[in-house]
Amino acid sequence: MDALTLARWQFAITTVYHFFFVPLTLGLSWIVAIMETAYVRTGNETYKRMAQFWGRLFLINFAMGVVTGIVQEFQFGMNWSSYSRFVGDIFGAPLAIEALLAFFMESTFLGVWVFGWEHLSKRVHLAAIWLVVLGSNLSALWILIANSFMQEPVGYTLRNGRAEMTNFFALLTNPNVWVQFPHVLTAGLATGAFFVLGISAYHLLKKKADHEIFRRSAVIAAVIAVIASFLVAIIGHVQAQHMVQTQPMKMAAAEALWNSENPASFSIFTIGNEQNKSDVFTIRIPNVLTILSYNSLTGNVQGINQLQAQYVKEYGPGNYIPPVGITYWSFRLMVGAGVLMILLALVTIFLMMRKRFETMGWFLWLLPFAIALPYLANATGWIMTEVGRQPWIVFGLFTTAQAVSPTVNAGSVLTTLILYAVVYGALAVADVYLLAKYARIDVTPDVKSGDEDTTSLVGAY
Repeated sequence: MDALTLARWQFAITTVYHFFFVPLTLGLSWIVAIMETAYVRTGNETYKRMAQFWGRLFLINFAMGVVTGIVQEFQFGMNWSSYSRFVGDIFGAPLAIEALLAFFMESTFLGVWVFGWEHLSKRVHLAAIWLVVLGSNLSALWILIANSFMQEPVGYTLRNGRAEMTNFFALLTNPNVWVQFPHVLTAGLATGAFFVLGISAYHLLKKKADHEIFRRSAVIAAVIAVIASFLVAIIGHVQAQHMVQTQPMKMAAAEALWNSENPASFSIFTIGNEQNKSDVFTIRIPNVLTILSYNSLTGNVQGINQLQAQYVKEYGPGNYIPPVGITYWSFRLMVGAGVLMILLALVTIFLMMRKRFETMGWFLWLLPFAIALPYLANATGWIMTEVGRQPWIVFGLFTTAQAVSPTVNAGSVLTTLILYAVVYGALAVADVYLLAKYARIDVTPDVKSGDEDTTSLVGAY
């Protein structure tokens, strides 16, 4: 393999691994804050113990996310120096603000929250966790502002071979941000909800003294899971319609639509031949893709072949078709996992309303496995978003092949790729061990504060 291929593999592996932790951080912070808010409003100690229990798991996930996120910045300078040189004037600003404002805010007030249970008033302590929520979501927003420039460049001019910022406000109001950020936010809420629901179901099966804590946790998580799962689907639909307008090749690849259609059919199952740019076998529903794209029975959806010819005229000779198989199947795995999440959340709410949730042992056993669904949806959604943009690293301006560091050889990239894979593998084992250990701990009624457990956990890091 050459340096470009290895660098792409390295960034893909480290980014997808890092993104395992981000949605749970976003979603679980909201859930912990809601639980502590219930404690402050009602004075019920059960809500306090709930916030402390889920807060420990949030802390483990947050620490792992920080460790894996640091590597991303290093790679821009090591493997993608040409990209950094081309877009640094624009890309650097939101990332700097994310680190100096959002991340410092998030980490500082998380420390206040962890150590402040018995040293701060209830309302001040509650304010700390809500500031963690704000910091986490602001962090995601600034990162997505940077990523949205790669998807839909705005507010720039090309000068001396570089993209230079001309309008910072245009970056903030980039239309791609305001379909991408709500999608990530609601996906995080769904991830946190299924995480809490699955672990709560495990504890309800045990029928120990902490039953009430996990019964209430399950109710909160189920409500959030229903709302968030539906919102993810609705916002994802809006995002897909935006993609039809701004990155039509990505949508064409996601549907294995080789030739333009009006109205366009939706693929249920397709086996394609990427070399011949044709279908081997396909099952399609007529008109549905046009309806999804335009909310109308008529409308042209551009195909891969026509877009390739258009891009050759616009950008010059080259292959502008992304890996269709990866884009197509990652899109379907994302949607499939999302549909299963909606169904499971609705069944959970139905059983709770009928007061049969805790008696359905088989369903309680199923829910811990359902924790994997939002992780699958998050990972495949991100893969589809990034792979479907290829060959561009900044759409329409700069290709991935142009972005790689010119002086870094394949051996150096392979060495760091192996090292990262080994280290990340060890971190994965540690993360699963810690989450499983603290998720199985019983929350006994005589717990008075979270200081002892949380500080001992911090000490482990």
